[in-house]
Amino acid sequence: MTPAGTPAAQLAGFIAKFDPEIGRRIRSARTALRKRFPTAFELVYDNYNFFVIGFSATERPSDCIVSLAANARGVGLSFYYGATLPDPHGVLQGKGTQNRFIRLPDAGTLCTPEVEALLRAAVAQARSPLPSSGTGRLIIRSVSPKQRPRRLPTR
Repeated sequence: MTPAGTPAAQLAGFIAKFDPEIGRRIRSARTALRKRFPTAFELVYDNYNFFVIGFSATERPSDCIVSLAANARGVGLSFYYGATLPDPHGVLQGKGTQNRFIRLPDAGTLCTPEVEALLRAAVAQARSPLPSSGTGRLIIRSVSPKQRPRRLPTR
């Protein structure tokens, strides 16, 4: 079930749940990824553990190339098929059979040569190519009624 309002308004509400610094990181990383993937579909999930914005070649989650994933502790960039990406600099984290990720202390991390190379490789190995023209669409895929806190407890 998704809350009422436009997808953009819903997205703003999801991000507003976070501490201001995490919210800024989410917004700046999303802006950078929108510029990099202007034709991608943005698939949004406000799940129990994480808030996720997937950048996908189609409306299907399985065609996702990368995702921003945030919780109260920070923001990461997840590579949906990261286990098969070349990573000569060893920046990818995780040991799963499919997914790998990097932490994003700021959006500038997306511009480092190592991450740029991973983004290019992820696009090259995508099962479905990104649309060659047009603009992507923001789609709210799911909202969990129960969620972990999006802000760290104050001390």
